[in-house]
Amino acid sequence: MGQLALAAKITHVPSMYLSEMPGPRHGTRQDAIDGHREISRRCRALGVDTLVVFDTHWLVNANYHINCAPHFKGEYTSNELPHFINFMTFESPGNPALGQLMAQAANAHGVETLAHERTALNPEYGTLVPLRYMNEDQHFKVVSVSALCMAHYLNDSARLGWAFRRAVEDHYDGKVAFLASGSLSHRFAQNGLAPEYAFKVWSPFLQQLDQQVLQMWARREWPAFCEMLPEYASKGHGEGFMHDTAMLLGALGWSAYDGAVDIVTPYFGASGTGQLNAVFEVTAQDGHAIPPPVASRAEGYTAIASRL
Repeated sequence: MGQLALAAKITHVPSMYLSEMPGPRHGTRQDAIDGHREISRRCRALGVDTLVVFDTHWLVNANYHINCAPHFKGEYTSNELPHFINFMTFESPGNPALGQLMAQAANAHGVETLAHERTALNPEYGTLVPLRYMNEDQHFKVVSVSALCMAHYLNDSARLGWAFRRAVEDHYDGKVAFLASGSLSHRFAQNGLAPEYAFKVWSPFLQQLDQQVLQMWARREWPAFCEMLPEYASKGHGEGFMHDTAMLLGALGWSAYDGAVDIVTPYFGASGTGQLNAVFEVTAQDGHAIPPPVASRAEGYTAIASRL
C-alpha cells in the first residue's frame, strides 16, 4: 500500500520569515531555510505526495486533532510574535482522505483522535513556516496535526505516530513525509533580553543537554532516549512538551528504532531556544516497542505532573 518515505525533526523559528525582510536580520536564517528546501528536495525525489506536520503551535486541551481541510489559503499574523510574522501569506492543498484514515487508525489503537475536514480552522505557524519553504509551488498536499498537547501522555503520542504509520502503510495509496515541527530545548530568553539571545541558547545547561541528546542520536541510543524523553521534555523546557518528537519516534518504532539521523541544518540558537533540521532514516517498524496506553487516570496524572 502506502509508504512513510521520509521522517524529520524540523525548526519553524519565526526569524526565518523575518530574515526575508530588509533590515538587520536579513539573511540571518538562510541556513535553516536552505535546510527546509533540502528536505523538500528529498521528499520530491522520493515521490512524496503529502507532508504531515506535527505542529507544536497547535494547542489542544482534549483529544488529538487533525486538520485535513481540502485547501488552505490566507494571511497569517502570529499572536505570539506579531513583530516577527505579520501578514504572511500561505496556500497549500490539503488531503482529507489521508486525514480521515489517520484518525480511524488512531482511534482503532485506543488514541482518541478527531479529523476535521469541514472546518474554517487554519494551520498554526509550526506548519505554515515550514510550508513556506518546502511547498512554495504547492507541490505537496498538507495535513496538520495538533502537537501542543496540554493534557496528554507522551506514550499516547508515540502510539498516535505508530497508528499514523499503520494508516499510511496499510490503507493509503501514496507516499508521505512525517515532520515533527518543534525545537529541542525551548526556554525563551527573558523579556527584555531577546535581542541579546537572538542567536544563542538560554543557558549552558540547556545547550549541553541538547548536545548530549544529539550525541545519543548519532550513536543510535534510541531505547535510552525514549526512556529519558519525559524528563528531557520537562527539564529542557521541550516545545509542546515534545509531543511532536514522541509522535515521530512512535512512527519510527519507538525504542526498537535503530536508524541513523542526518543533520541537515546544524544545531543553532534562536531567541534562547535550541533548533535544527534533521532527517531520520525510515526503517522497518516494530509495533511491540510502542508504549501501552496509560493504565489508569492516577498514573496518567502523575506522568503529567512530573513534567510541570
